[in-house]
Amino acid sequence: MKLSQHVPHGDFYPDSPEESENAYLNRSRPSSLSVSPVTSPVPQNPTNDVLSRRLGWFEDSSQRNGEQFRAAVRNTRFAGLVDWLSGPLSPRMKTIKPILPKVQSWPRHVLSTWFPRRMVNSDIVVVVVVWLLAFSMVFSISNYQSSALKPVRLACETRLWPNTTFCGLDGKLCEPFDDANFTFRCPSNCASVRVLEPHTIGNQEIVYRSMVIGGPSSTGDGAVGAAIYRGDSFICASAIHAGIFKNEDGGCGILSRQGEHNHFAASNRNGIASLGFQPRFPLTYSLSSTSKSCADPRWRLLGTSVIASGLVSMLTASTSVFVVSSFVIVFFQVALASDPPFSSDFPGVLSLAFERFLPTVFVVWFLYRYCLWYTLQGLQAHLEKTILWLGGCWIGALNMFDNIPISRLTSHDLGQQPGAITALIIIILGITVAGANQARGFRDEGRLLHYLGLYFGMGIVISCLAAIPGLQLRLHHYIIALLLLPGTSLQTRPSLLFQGILFGLFINGIARWGFASILQTAEALREDGQLGSVLPQVLEPVLHSQDILFSMPALAGGFDGVSVLVNDVERYQGVGSSLQSTFNWSRVGVDVDDPVFFRFAFTGTKPLGGIWYGDYTKPGTWYPNGTWEHPLSGPSR
Repeated sequence: MKLSQHVPHGDFYPDSPEESENAYLNRSRPSSLSVSPVTSPVPQNPTNDVLSRRLGWFEDSSQRNGEQFRAAVRNTRFAGLVDWLSGPLSPRMKTIKPILPKVQSWPRHVLSTWFPRRMVNSDIVVVVVVWLLAFSMVFSISNYQSSALKPVRLACETRLWPNTTFCGLDGKLCEPFDDANFTFRCPSNCASVRVLEPHTIGNQEIVYRSMVIGGPSSTGDGAVGAAIYRGDSFICASAIHAGIFKNEDGGCGILSRQGEHNHFAASNRNGIASLGFQPRFPLTYSLSSTSKSCADPRWRLLGTSVIASGLVSMLTASTSVFVVSSFVIVFFQVALASDPPFSSDFPGVLSLAFERFLPTVFVVWFLYRYCLWYTLQGLQAHLEKTILWLGGCWIGALNMFDNIPISRLTSHDLGQQPGAITALIIIILGITVAGANQARGFRDEGRLLHYLGLYFGMGIVISCLAAIPGLQLRLHHYIIALLLLPGTSLQTRPSLLFQGILFGLFINGIARWGFASILQTAEALREDGQLGSVLPQVLEPVLHSQDILFSMPALAGGFDGVSVLVNDVERYQGVGSSLQSTFNWSRVGVDVDDPVFFRFAFTGTKPLGGIWYGDYTKPGTWYPNGTWEHPLSGPSR
């Protein structure tokens, strides 16, 4: 075999397909992020000795242990099963023979023709540096060109009125209600953001839909009136609904607080269906466009990143160079542009990205050493690697599975989200079929028993974690990726695709959410969901022409107060000695033609001060004609 003495570790420049295969088979287990170069040819037909050199000390010892294990169980009833699981006596290595090898190696051949081989990896570094400069330039221009506007950076879920109880009695904690405005900036794709827990608006309960209440109203002559939104609407989704900017672009707008308002119109505009609400609400806002455009730069940055990572993939045969460059490019694309964590300004986003980057480097080193290396080392099918592995990595990193109706892998979410159980069954069946195919490959290489032992150990650890009292197991998608990646350490085309997708999901999970705990408290998982607490027994009210009088329910154990919501605003809060025996509400002014919705909840005092709220009852309705509709059984939030 003809090899340059200057070939970097892990690089192969074969003169023929036979030499390419021999170079692959002669590789040895890495001791770091580089692989020793091949210096001598090996036989055409792989033997156990070749297997030992290819897979290193782990597989060598595995083979010896497997033979000892076979001998130990030879005279038992499990001998046949163990013998089958141990694989053939002469393991068959999985290698990918490139389709049209000359076409796939053409870019590297051109590069090696133009530049000395010892400079090839330096050229790859140049590609990464050019990407970094282009990425930084687009990012800086896009994020700071509108600095004169000083826009507030919002998340897709940002609201002026965060939830039912956050704003306190009469909403005073969310003032000012009017005569205030500010410029804001939204990312793209906010139309798909939904509330994940049942949320009550008036007498309607919504879940898994956008939280937008109100919008442009229709006038008598068919024209469109002013767009007024209730204060607890998602601001970015409301801006898309109002036509301030497009969902796929994101952008800036100006929010103006409009004070108290009623008769919020329901409408379906720009892909978002808003909700209607008749009674008055103290905090509302209107939206208007800005004079300057500040569209989300993620698509321009994505094009730069995809091109750079594709060039590196096609131009290098070094596994370490390919993995490191792909990881860096994909991580910062996700962390800074495609799916950045929320921060009110861009320096905060940069800070979070670098905070999570360094710990992730150590995890990626471990994944490279024990998973990725087996699949990628010596691979000469560079086009297939680019399409399957790198393409799958971008699919996972961009979270293109968002349309699957599974928001969180918990029994609570799976039970309440339509289609979640069916989707989960399909996913499990797909993983089972793929796992069976991977197991066949591991058996052919004589490694199946060891990977079965690895996953058996993982199962025991996860079962022990799930049994810890007071905490619930939460399998974030980065954890699922870590669990499944060892099962992709084969050099087959399905493994390339599976490994790329899982590696991308891992990057997305860390860049977006950080190393979220595998164990979480019930409160953290529930977020704004229902508590399952005791509900007040609402007694029949006393009705007058424009007044309604409620007798306060008897307190349940563990509670010392009562809260009353009127039209989704807290209008009464009594605790201890301040708890009244009755609650009276009167219709005034323009409210006489609107229904009024009442909800009741018990409250408690926290040990260090402050109030906590139990679940509210479902709404009872007092109609304009003076009739009362008693609340249905069950909780609301």
